[in-house]
Amino acid sequence: MSEFPSDRFDAVPAELGRVGAHRAPAPRGRGWRVLAWCALATGVLVGVGLLALSAIENGLDLGTPPPVAESPSASPTPEVTPVTDPTTVQLPEGFTITVLNGASVAGLGQQSADVLTAAGWPVGAVTNAAADDIEVTTVYYSNPADEGIALGMVELLGLGEIELSDAFPGAPVTIVVGADAAG
Repeated sequence: MSEFPSDRFDAVPAELGRVGAHRAPAPRGRGWRVLAWCALATGVLVGVGLLALSAIENGLDLGTPPPVAESPSASPTPEVTPVTDPTTVQLPEGFTITVLNGASVAGLGQQSADVLTAAGWPVGAVTNAAADDIEVTTVYYSNPADEGIALGMVELLGLGEIELSDAFPGAPVTIVVGADAAG
């Protein structure tokens, strides 16, 4: 290695503690101070975030409707009367009732269809349902105007419940006979 002559930059007093022209040894505890500053900054950011979330939660409405106090209605809802006699209503042309046997007992669908036919109702298809483990007989009606007819079917059969549904588009009223018809 080559030797260069000494100049004024080489004559640095030893008490300055410098190594090279611009470097000094790192002061003691510098790593702990950096860690302390990072912890302080993290704490401040978390605190500000919690305060912001608290303010947002208290002041931000996410679309939850306020509870509505129920007021007594001025007029009671009209009761639907069961229609058991088809001659008392104007049935649309082609109106039929489908009867499905939803129980594992053979002949329940036909027995129910015979009761309806004897009362004068137009019964269309009588067949087995897709499932044979139906417990409760259900009368499905697709038009709210046919609720009285559905109630009449329950009254004529002496069992079951009604449900507004468009699950059976083949007939305006479909009766799924359950195991309760066997007893």
